[in-house]
Amino acid sequence: MAEESSRRLSGLELLKQGAEARVYRGRFLGRAAVVKERFPKGYRHPVLDEKLTHRRTAQEVRSILRCRRAGISAPVVYFVDYASNCIYLEDIVGSATVRDHIISIQQAERDMEKLYPLAEKIGQVLARMHDEDVIHGDLTTSNMLLRSSAEELNLVLIDFGLSFISALPEDKGVDLYVLEKAFLSTHPNTEKVFASLLKSYSAASKKSSAVIKKLDEVRLRGRKRLMIG
Repeated sequence: MAEESSRRLSGLELLKQGAEARVYRGRFLGRAAVVKERFPKGYRHPVLDEKLTHRRTAQEVRSILRCRRAGISAPVVYFVDYASNCIYLEDIVGSATVRDHIISIQQAERDMEKLYPLAEKIGQVLARMHDEDVIHGDLTTSNMLLRSSAEELNLVLIDFGLSFISALPEDKGVDLYVLEKAFLSTHPNTEKVFASLLKSYSAASKKSSAVIKKLDEVRLRGRKRLMIG
């Protein structure tokens, strides 16, 4: 089984390697695919490592499928190999990260008005995701793709490696706080754009009031930590 998994990965292009996983690009059954492989961690007991890795792989797949059932754009899951903890996913061909899109607009335009429709779209998508009780866990503009479309903004969420299911407003507030920190540090002078994102989120989510309240609490805790050092 391990040899079969290694054979499948051998012809793929390594895109990146993080602390938890390797990501490859290639083809699966004739379709453009991205493969995420969670590899063993030598510092953990083998039995515990396998249990944790299997659970994380299953949770990632569960979150993606839950989003897709709710009409949220996320990659199609082609195949899951639990023997090697590999997930074979749709490669979103012809897309660009929201990060690169925002940077290109900021470089070309002084006026940020072009970013407001995108911010509103992100807010709507995240509201729908949170209403399904999916917590992404690593929201950044690098983990959102724009699929090329002349008619509308087609936003695709990717990299659910830290995701989990929770109905708690606290977890949803932290999810938004992670995005806010990443958004404003990656894209300076976009405070009003992010405020538009949150306004859109509040309008679209059935449970937004409790979430935004928790977001404010998390912000306050973050400021206190900075003051204390």
